[in-house]
Amino acid sequence: SIYCYRKPKTKRAKRFLEKREPKLNENTKNAMLIKGGNANLTVTEVLKDIYAVKKPFAVLYKRKNITRPFEDQTSLEFFSKKSDCSLFLFGSHNKKRPNNLIIGRMFDYHVLDMIELGVEKFVSLKEIKNSKCPEGTKPMLIFAGDVFDVNEEYRRLKSLLIDFFRGPTVPNIRLAGLEYVLHFTAVDGKIYMRSYKVLLKKSGCKIPRIELEEMGPSLDLVMRRTHLASDDLYKLSMKQPKGLKPKKKKNISHDAFGTTYGRIHMQKQDLSKLQTRKVKGLKKRPAEKSAEDGGATPKKSKSA
Repeated sequence: SIYCYRKPKTKRAKRFLEKREPKLNENTKNAMLIKGGNANLTVTEVLKDIYAVKKPFAVLYKRKNITRPFEDQTSLEFFSKKSDCSLFLFGSHNKKRPNNLIIGRMFDYHVLDMIELGVEKFVSLKEIKNSKCPEGTKPMLIFAGDVFDVNEEYRRLKSLLIDFFRGPTVPNIRLAGLEYVLHFTAVDGKIYMRSYKVLLKKSGCKIPRIELEEMGPSLDLVMRRTHLASDDLYKLSMKQPKGLKPKKKKNISHDAFGTTYGRIHMQKQDLSKLQTRKVKGLKKRPAEKSAEDGGATPKKSKSA
């Protein structure tokens, strides 16, 4: 079928299309949270709590959608294009895979990575009676466990979780704004997700005393199925446009600490004509001067 592109007829449609055009600096990634056709109460509450953490960069679909992402991905790609979301979290429940979550991301509105996680234990935001962080707070992400760097599936899961929860890119950081921590621990085949609120207490000096207070949600997860992109496609998705790459400057280099070194090209200097300090020890003797002048006799001293 031939796709025919139509020019927008209204200014609103033009702005809408311009917003979705490729940009050098991408917009903050949005996530869509979809409830499966057989989702139970636990999965529904998990999706609501993740939506509360992810707001305002998330879309929650309240209606049930009968789809199986590992068998057919067309519905996910349709919702991704409709809502302009590059991240998704799909929740479902059945006898074979109870309390099931599928987290994934898109590349060019096609599924890139997809990992299935099972919820073994869940504590919601409502159950933990503590103060919560305001909406839109950018979290600090901490990953504990060697398996996140050794195992390829866990390494890709770490990258996926960073993409999902990182939030907007900010130019500056304020100390008082660092008030939300998401901690992921991988040990004994399980992944423990915990969220904390950072409390800055008085310490008697300039540096405050830091305490962590659990605020929820809390999840104990286990990895099930995975659908990972090939190395070539994964490398293509991470490719940066030429406009973002820094231009190379001649004769300038940087070391590991960020120090800039420059190389300057100068003409060859005649060091024999270099002006030095007039020190008695550096003065030439009459015999040396006569040798330089070609054997000419030195001047006679004035007679008394």
